[in-house]
Amino acid sequence: QVQLVESGGGSVQAGGSLTLSCVASKYTYYSDCIGWFRQIPGKEREGVAAIYLGHGNAYYADSVKGRFTISRNSANKTVYLQINSLKPEDTATYYCAAGAPSGSWCFIQTRAYDYWGQGTQVTVSS
Repeated sequence: QVQLVESGGGSVQAGGSLTLSCVASKYTYYSDCIGWFRQIPGKEREGVAAIYLGHGNAYYADSVKGRFTISRNSANKTVYLQINSLKPEDTATYYCAAGAPSGSWCFIQTRAYDYWGQGTQVTVSS
């Protein structure tokens, strides 16, 4: 069992930046991929980024490339999601999740992840 705790959400104005953090209780093969997802009430959870902890390769949804950066600090079991040039449409609850890799890849679909945090709210005002 892997526990995940997100933090760093808040209310910001459009154009600002935020860095979200995801702390894992432990790293195992079944948590070699850490993904970030977001969800608006009434909509499906959307994957935005993932990172393979072993080699550090990052994967991004096309919709966020260039503005979102995922990174890791293995020493403190933390994965970060930096969001730049925030837009009102980035408003959502952001979740991190842990899952096993597929070969040497990490997918950013919800079905690839077994462990989920409770989420942190990001609100962007125009």
